[in-house]
Amino acid sequence: MNAPVKSNPRPYRRYFRRWIWGVCLLLTLSGHPSGATSSGPGDNPLALIGATDSLLVTAPDGTVVFSRHADRQMIPASTLKLLTSLAALHYLGPDYRFSTEFFIDADRNLKIKGYGDPLLISEAIDRICKSLAGKLPRLNNIILDDHYFSQPVIIPGRTTSHQPFDAPNGALCANFNTVVFKKNRAGQYISAEKQTPLVPFARQKLRAAGLTAGRIVFSHRNNDNVLYAGYLFRHFLTRYGVSCRGGVHIGQVAPASDRLILRHTASADLSTVIGQLLEFSNNFIANQLLIAMGASVYGPPGTLKKGISAVTAYAGGTLGLTRFSIVEGSGIARQNRISAREMMRVLNAFEPFRHLMRRHGREYYKTGTLTGIRTRAGYIESRRGGRYRFVVMMNTKGKSAEKVVRQLLKQLP
Repeated sequence: MNAPVKSNPRPYRRYFRRWIWGVCLLLTLSGHPSGATSSGPGDNPLALIGATDSLLVTAPDGTVVFSRHADRQMIPASTLKLLTSLAALHYLGPDYRFSTEFFIDADRNLKIKGYGDPLLISEAIDRICKSLAGKLPRLNNIILDDHYFSQPVIIPGRTTSHQPFDAPNGALCANFNTVVFKKNRAGQYISAEKQTPLVPFARQKLRAAGLTAGRIVFSHRNNDNVLYAGYLFRHFLTRYGVSCRGGVHIGQVAPASDRLILRHTASADLSTVIGQLLEFSNNFIANQLLIAMGASVYGPPGTLKKGISAVTAYAGGTLGLTRFSIVEGSGIARQNRISAREMMRVLNAFEPFRHLMRRHGREYYKTGTLTGIRTRAGYIESRRGGRYRFVVMMNTKGKSAEKVVRQLLKQLP
């Protein structure tokens, strides 16, 4: 696979001390592993690693620089997204683009079939409807087919909050299954995003929830997440002059009799999607990719189980990981487990794609945060050429992975 170049993320931005010393560590320059610079004992990153934490750092040539509890199974939090991303690149390819299909049946119903596009946002729906308007001046019902993914998809660790990281997954979703809103001076609900209309379906949900401003997440309940997408399509089709006489319903495409009138291919390739996933640490995108790969490898419908099987097979067969366990692809679940040493294997494979990660100074990184958990994994550019790789997993409440990395940046030349 060729290393991808990170795409412009603008269209998607709105959506998302215990001191322990090893007896072999010398404080002379020659005694610091792989050229780590000499400094006082308070600067040693190992001093920050407690009994329930782990650290592994390797030099550009692969030599271990710092290691503590590297084989201990830890909660990775969102650093798990690196493994999910690698597996998606392996199975789907960096140039893969999600699609959405549009059919007309004998009763002039528009049928929309989704295949899990995680970046099906208002701007894309607007462009699609503009194209559709030239093909169907009028239609009856809009029928939504989300059967490419099994429903409902229950993600361990996800709650029913209105936060975007708790958005449900599905084969046909719009705007990450969320809408941002506020009230105007007249007390009316309006969209907080210029490009996204607040359709009557969404207003009804807002009134029922009794919210005044912020964000609402459309859940699996009553197929709200799928119906929201349908009502958005209806809004934009009407804007472009299409007469929509019927309602919005859940159904299925009949391949033998329904006529395909448009196959929309997403403008964002998989590299761009992963860039958004890692920059905004978007749990929804991570599990969309997980389920989509499961459907690709084992056939539809996509399920969480198939996605986990696909990632596990890739991690074991290609990366050589043997002692890890995942229950979803975003890192939101506390049941996920991986060691720093096995995460290092992930980093070794991900290095050609490091430009998709956040960068600050010499560091490319992915963070992870859960209650009492702070993790960080990535690369530090060496001033001498090449890159150090690091995995920090702090599973002690109140501890900071960032503080460890600050020490590494001081130590590593």
